[in-house]
Amino acid sequence: MSNLIVHGGSPLKGRIVPSANKNAVLPILCATLLTREPIRLHGVPEITDVKKILEVFRQLGSAVSVDFSTGVLDLHHQDTHFDPAKDHLPEEMRSSIMLVPGLMARFGAARIEDDVKGCTLGAREIDPHVEVFERFGASVDRAADGLLLKVQGKLRHNDHWTDYASVTTTENFVLCAALADGTSTLMNAASEPHVQEFCQFMQMLGAKLEGLGTSRLTIHGVSSLGGGEFTFAEDFHEIVTFLALGAITGGDVRVKNSHPEQFPLIDRTFAKFGVQVVHEEGWSRTVVNGSLKVKEPFTRNILQKVEAAPWPYLPVDLLPIFVALGVKAEGSVMFWNKVYDGAMGWTTELSKFGAHAFLSDPHRMVTFGGKPLTPAEVESPYIIRVAIALLMVAASIPGKSVIHNAAPVRRAHPQFAENITRLGARVEWVEGD
Repeated sequence: MSNLIVHGGSPLKGRIVPSANKNAVLPILCATLLTREPIRLHGVPEITDVKKILEVFRQLGSAVSVDFSTGVLDLHHQDTHFDPAKDHLPEEMRSSIMLVPGLMARFGAARIEDDVKGCTLGAREIDPHVEVFERFGASVDRAADGLLLKVQGKLRHNDHWTDYASVTTTENFVLCAALADGTSTLMNAASEPHVQEFCQFMQMLGAKLEGLGTSRLTIHGVSSLGGGEFTFAEDFHEIVTFLALGAITGGDVRVKNSHPEQFPLIDRTFAKFGVQVVHEEGWSRTVVNGSLKVKEPFTRNILQKVEAAPWPYLPVDLLPIFVALGVKAEGSVMFWNKVYDGAMGWTTELSKFGAHAFLSDPHRMVTFGGKPLTPAEVESPYIIRVAIALLMVAASIPGKSVIHNAAPVRRAHPQFAENITRLGARVEWVEGD
């Protein structure tokens, strides 16, 4: 168990360059299985999920060379092999389900482990993925420890309309369609920045893809894909996290941001807490005049509200970051998670700091901010951004706090403690029982 010790109360100041987005890196790594040509990736973060997938590639016979100090990864799947009877995919990592299309396309078989999962965000079904695989011609049989998938010949093209705009389901559809025999279309496709980055990588490999950034994707299957080089963009989750840390501690943090065009709604959400975001010459920073204060709605007798849902809504993964600001800011805010039904149940941990937060139902939380806060020892659920949100609250309070079970941070943010230490934070990892 990894715990974070936080000595809070210091304003964070300085410049920082974010790492790549885990949610772009992992599907792109899975996509490399679709080609036998060499690939070089720049900006690969040293996080646990990346290491797990690279270890799978090594076990399957692929050539893997990585230097995390420079972020350069070379992959070549020329001699890759796969036997569904003995080769298992990573468990406790939801992105491993995106290895399935590449395995089916190359070997006509794949498997889904029973324990494939990610953060504890409530029920996260695999049925939409299984449906996609079946639509492309896969047969699915239940085994003792998972599902076995088999394909006769090439994957077949199809048109599909998903129940909801799922990121991973969209990426699995594109992965299957890239080498299918014909043209496939997907309606209600996810369009998050990391999905767009993934699609750009697929186009670099030679995939024929139309509708990038929209809810309708058209993919014309090709006979083979090539190789090449690709550089990851900065993770907008990490950009927002560092900006919020600057705001909640009363500091001045400047964050490299190559895509401010993705930020108008995020900027407006910051403004609901009295925080102005300034984008200048490739860098972003937050400005707070005085203490954090919730902006009152013009409509009488309603709460200020932050709603999170699939893009182009506010990204749901960022909601905990704004909950931390809501706890600190004077005023009341309702937070509404329209995607996951198990991501808001950490109000009891906030209360240990002296915060007043009320869980209305599995999807909605109300914070009554501006209360006196004191250091505390808290338990993080297995949710990346919740662990960071608890750290944000702790960093804003003078004194020593402990975030127990903070290991999920390492799944998405390499050198996170070291990075914020350079900004003036006093934090350290401690291994516990």
